[in-house]
Amino acid sequence: MATARGPRYLLTSGRWCHGLQGVPQTRALAALVPGVTQVDNKSHFLEKRPHRQHPGILQLPHVRLPEALANAARLLLHGAAMPNVEKQVQALTNYLWSRHLPVEPEELQKRAMQLEKKFLEDPDTPQTEEKLHRAVLHALRKTTYHWQKLSYNEGLSLVYMAARLDGGFAAVSRAFHEIRARIPEFQPQTLMDFGSGTGSVTWAAHSTWGQSLHEYMCVDSSAAMLDLAEKLLKDGSDSGEPHIPGVFFRQFLPVSPKVQFDVIVSAFSLSELPSKADRTEVIQTLWRKTSHFLVLVENGTKAGHRLLMDARDLVLKTREKSPLDPRPGFVFAPCPHELPCPQLTASKPLACSLSQAYHPIPFSWNKKPREERFSMVILARGAPEEANRWPRITQPILKRPRHVHCHLCCPDGHMQHAVITARQHGRDLYRCARVSSWGDLLPVITASELSPSSAEDPPEN
Repeated sequence: MATARGPRYLLTSGRWCHGLQGVPQTRALAALVPGVTQVDNKSHFLEKRPHRQHPGILQLPHVRLPEALANAARLLLHGAAMPNVEKQVQALTNYLWSRHLPVEPEELQKRAMQLEKKFLEDPDTPQTEEKLHRAVLHALRKTTYHWQKLSYNEGLSLVYMAARLDGGFAAVSRAFHEIRARIPEFQPQTLMDFGSGTGSVTWAAHSTWGQSLHEYMCVDSSAAMLDLAEKLLKDGSDSGEPHIPGVFFRQFLPVSPKVQFDVIVSAFSLSELPSKADRTEVIQTLWRKTSHFLVLVENGTKAGHRLLMDARDLVLKTREKSPLDPRPGFVFAPCPHELPCPQLTASKPLACSLSQAYHPIPFSWNKKPREERFSMVILARGAPEEANRWPRITQPILKRPRHVHCHLCCPDGHMQHAVITARQHGRDLYRCARVSSWGDLLPVITASELSPSSAEDPPEN
């Protein structure tokens, strides 16, 4: 399990953002500056490509599972002859989506003390210590989320496969596409999937970098899940040759600090850990073992987004260096900055999420195209190229006659609602905005990034 010693793609500034490079800061693509109607659109950043293929487009078309994987999943589910499968799948899907993080012991103790104080101030509440204790416990049970660890046996693993295999594959495929589109020369050789479950990460990685990857390490605490993932690789049987060579399964993380992987993924797994301390330990371990990219994916909910931002901040603040790799970490996607997330610091916090369309496994109840809504953060080793950090589109584009509404997360760490018109911002930027989608990068230099030679100062009101 040696890490590939290939070129250090992320060390050299200007190379890590290969798909977005080639435009110096003094040659602005366009400028979102209030009051400025004349902008520089002479840099020819499209290079004769149509606007619908501008370099900030990262959205994938409808994702479809590999045929071998879909067939194996259908074979295994039909062979199990489980009763009321559709209801079980829907119940598990709803449960996983609405799940919250477990309450920390410190927070639970704080709530108990507040309730005790409230009851002591109420003259109608019984004041004996035993009755007070029972009243506090009763109130806690009614107001506290009861988190339980999911134990995946053979039956629940099959239900999870039917519920989440296709959506998980779509989300991870979108994350991998972000890396491949922006750094096409990056060719990883080793990958580790923490909380591998049904193995969708392995299939998505093989679809993206199958020509270079030769080792896939799948780590999951559930033996039933590992067994199911192995069967999916072998057309649903216990024997036969796997469709993807070089896949290894284990129930624990590699202990040796010398073991590193080019890409490490944790998809929908951090939320299954029982405490913040456990999550912190796992994130630090995964980052130490990361040679190039650490990809974290969770549900596109407030809880999932906040969990990922905690992980992001942990890596950035600790600046922990691997003994084998002295390079620091930075946010590769989706944030165009390392500043606090403006979605969380807003007066009404929102989940920063993406959406990926996909074709589900064609079960009898599951035939229409769907959308997977998820949150992700991709952390990389190296140093970002500040001049090429374009704003991220954080909501669906609103197209109106002769103008476009774009909600952007900008490199200065702020959200911006930009109304883009051809007259004010130029034909190229306007057309690029109209063909962009939620989650794409908008090829524009924002006001906070402009050098004095990039655009004239906005006139005073």
